[in-house]
Amino acid sequence: MALERTAELPRRRGMPTLGAMGIHRCETCGSLNRVPAERKGQKPKCGSCKNVVDTSGYPQEVDDDGLRTTVESSPVPVLVDFWAPWCGPCHQAAPIVESIAEDKAGDIVVLKVNTDEAKASGTRLQIRSIPTFILFENGKEVARQSGVMPREQMARWVERR
Repeated sequence: MALERTAELPRRRGMPTLGAMGIHRCETCGSLNRVPAERKGQKPKCGSCKNVVDTSGYPQEVDDDGLRTTVESSPVPVLVDFWAPWCGPCHQAAPIVESIAEDKAGDIVVLKVNTDEAKASGTRLQIRSIPTFILFENGKEVARQSGVMPREQMARWVERR
């Protein structure tokens, strides 16, 4: 199982963490896959389900279980955008998050959690306003920010952790 394979990778604070290897989440099965940098453009396949793994870094929508599994098993930092479809500021933040996710593809995993659908995660993590961004490392919350930030400020916020 891909999640077990990545658990043995070294976990370090800061980025990049895996040198020429990047971590990419399979949108089909949720497994985390190590992908050498030179294979990113070659449509690598998931080690678990054999579907093509998106290496663009584009944020993936997850439910409560997908969030928990990814945060607990990721050898790289996980940035989570808690949002809702009716939230105007969330829509303003989306392209900023997408840009950072694509810039950091493989060095971080970026997830989106719709708080209207993933109520357990919102409650467990005490999400009181949206958008809220949480950065996890080694399965633990290391930083939290609510509200829209300019792209440069958000990029610095992610890098400092």
